[in-house]
Amino acid sequence: MSVYKIKLIKKETVAKDTMAFYFQKPNEFQFEAGQYADYTLINPSQTDKEGDTRSFTLACSPYEDDIKFITRMRDTAFKREMRDMAIGTEIKFEGPKGDLVLKQNESPAVFITGGIGVTPALSIIKQAIHNGISQEIILFYSNKTVDSSVAIYELQKLANLNNNFKFIPVITDQPPAGFISEVGHIDGDMLKRYISDLSQANYYLTGPTAMVKALRQILVDNKVKKRSIFTEYFIGY
Repeated sequence: MSVYKIKLIKKETVAKDTMAFYFQKPNEFQFEAGQYADYTLINPSQTDKEGDTRSFTLACSPYEDDIKFITRMRDTAFKREMRDMAIGTEIKFEGPKGDLVLKQNESPAVFITGGIGVTPALSIIKQAIHNGISQEIILFYSNKTVDSSVAIYELQKLANLNNNFKFIPVITDQPPAGFISEVGHIDGDMLKRYISDLSQANYYLTGPTAMVKALRQILVDNKVKKRSIFTEYFIGY
């Protein structure tokens, strides 16, 4: 694991109360899709009890030119600093970390996530499509509303262009007219509508702790072996 100083090159709003931050990628930096890194502010103008370091998924894929993270914009000193940061500002970057990476085999890979927890799946799916792998990949992505969903239209486009990737958006509120999605909460019955045999897939669960624990229990109750379930909890994002 290495430590770098990286420069901010772009920032943009990508969903309701959600921003993406792009940085120059060091030439020697390598990672696997699904991993994360630590980002530390250098001499910030403000701080608070949560400190100057955050861990974020590398929301980019290894084939892409830049480093990127995506985050909900809570009112903390760190995120105020990021929101107002001038292009060209350097921050400290340490990584890669984590082992939530795609297990490439004959089993379907099923990602189940919500909110900002989609970022590991986004990185992994884009890299898998870029690499041209033939493994079946399914993504269930839950949000309260369409406008709070990260990359939802990009994911729809990827699914439309790739037969090996199936995307199921799930909206807990009523979606807008004309938007095709599941409505409500992800449960065993919903999974069975898209997966013929739940026991034959590998599952990647990411997102808020309560959601991940509930999804894990749904899978176990449906006879999925624990060794086929991989999890990553998003805490305090």
